[in-house]
Amino acid sequence: MDELSVNAQSLVEYANLLKAISHPARLCIVKGLIKDGPSNVSNMHVCLELAQSTVSQHLAKLKAAGIIRGERNGTEIIYSIDNDFIAEIVGIMKD
Repeated sequence: MDELSVNAQSLVEYANLLKAISHPARLCIVKGLIKDGPSNVSNMHVCLELAQSTVSQHLAKLKAAGIIRGERNGTEIIYSIDNDFIAEIVGIMKD
């Protein structure tokens, strides 16, 4: 692969990550995980004032994009940031 192809692929990957956080609820989830640390869906849905099922759908999209990860702790799943690029980009945003 030449340098241009590698660069183009990186840009596509970055664009896909940015698309994944382009929804206000997903951006809020990511900002909350960066600011407050790992959390479960119950805590997030109260903070976001969205139905738990809606938050779960947004979490699934973020997880599929490789932005967050979930670790089972008994009956709940604790979500945390799993992407340094997104953590850095969102971390510099002002509240």
